[in-house]
Amino acid sequence: MPSRRSKPDKPTGNSALPPAGKRPRTRKIVVDAGPAAPLGPASMPQFVQRFLDYVRHERALADNTQAAYRRDLRDFAAWLAGRNPVGLNVRDLGDYFAALNKRGLARASVARQAATLRTFYAFLQLEGVITESPAELIAAARRDDRIPGSLSPEQVDRLLESPDPLTAGGRRDRALLELLYATGCRASEVSSMRLTDVHLQESFCTCRGKGDKERVVPLGKRAVKALRQWIDGPRNDFAAHAAARPAWVLLSSRGNRLSRMRIWELVRLHAEQAGVPSDIGPHTLRHSFATHLVAGGVDLRHVQEMLGHASIATTQRYTHVDASRLRSVHEKFHPRR
Repeated sequence: MPSRRSKPDKPTGNSALPPAGKRPRTRKIVVDAGPAAPLGPASMPQFVQRFLDYVRHERALADNTQAAYRRDLRDFAAWLAGRNPVGLNVRDLGDYFAALNKRGLARASVARQAATLRTFYAFLQLEGVITESPAELIAAARRDDRIPGSLSPEQVDRLLESPDPLTAGGRRDRALLELLYATGCRASEVSSMRLTDVHLQESFCTCRGKGDKERVVPLGKRAVKALRQWIDGPRNDFAAHAAARPAWVLLSSRGNRLSRMRIWELVRLHAEQAGVPSDIGPHTLRHSFATHLVAGGVDLRHVQEMLGHASIATTQRYTHVDASRLRSVHEKFHPRR
């Protein structure tokens, strides 16, 4: 008589693997207590809101990412024009991306739209609304390897000298421009920077980037001087107009946090006054920061850390070195120069 085998203990913990040949069970993520109704044109706004609640509460994505999802799904809903998103196939989605290309959207924007739809349809699968996602078959667009424009050191000098140091707004704008170029921060990172993030005595600041990741970036003497003249001077007058004591470094004349869009406007305003290309933005100073560091001989890994890039490949796209720099490195280090 064959012996009876005891049943194995149930695996516990996240490290347990499913039996061979079987797919692991997917946890259904429920944003609210309501049942998942069939998705139709009329219920599209409801499921978009459920999706936005999901990425906010379950995945805790950054505010800018949530805003991008909201804009992308709004465009997608407008393109649907009353059609049922469940009935779409990959060819229909291809027509949607063709329409985006026809509108002249950049390759990076189209790639972001594709990522949004993949995430949205995957959420509908988790909710039990659909069984198969047509967005899974969307191929990711090739990365745009074009190098963004940058300013020369002479142009950067003219731009940073543009604000009038005799006015309160001029001191604020000078601190803003110096901070952007000294740290390579994004406009959103500078906008959200607090006084507790700036350490002028030690000449460094803390930046919070994508995914709320923190990094420490040194501050040069000119940036420290401009920030000190702003923080110890007109900033106190600007802060006096706020209902509560503001915590941010850069303030508007009403004592509010300087918004990301206002930072863009100020950079372009002073670019026009300085006689440099007026179509630049804060990201141009970020790229100029990286380009000038690499051209000066800074190791690319250090630039990667200061920019807050997860991958060195991203840093390589942001930085380029002119032929003279490559020639000097070759002559200095090649064994048969």
